[in-house]
Amino acid sequence: MTLSTLRIRICGDPCLRKKCVPVKEVGSSERMVINAMIETMHQSKGVGLAAPQVGINQRFFVLDVGDGPMVIINPEIKKKSGLCVFEEGCLSVPEVIIMVRRSEEITVYYGDENNQTMELTCNGLLARVIQHETDHLNGVMIVDYASDEEKVTFKEQLENFEAEQKE
Repeated sequence: MTLSTLRIRICGDPCLRKKCVPVKEVGSSERMVINAMIETMHQSKGVGLAAPQVGINQRFFVLDVGDGPMVIINPEIKKKSGLCVFEEGCLSVPEVIIMVRRSEEITVYYGDENNQTMELTCNGLLARVIQHETDHLNGVMIVDYASDEEKVTFKEQLENFEAEQKE
């Protein structure tokens, strides 16, 4: 698999709105996809990339908030506390920034690329990215959090994304 095979899907692509199916097991082909996703994320200067963003309807994503890449498979956010509103962008919604309210601290249970069950309690950027990417696995995007004012600001851009997907 080469990097060129991983095209980031843009807002309006139907695969971004589907609820993803769980990953049964991670094998060598899944690891190749994971590595290509990490390369694609880094090349695109993103901090997270979910499988549906590259057209894969499975519950996993990669992220890198500066401590090296992580792989999160079949995440379940079990605990949430605090609230924080901060701006978010998305590789699937280029050049659009939305203010999103998220939990400040979370505990997530997930599988890693070695089929090990993990538990992580985190806050700050890592918690935000995990929530953002988990949203993708459920067909939710940052535009769903947009205020009425933000919807007006980005209306033309979002309509253009939708039109491009229909071509």
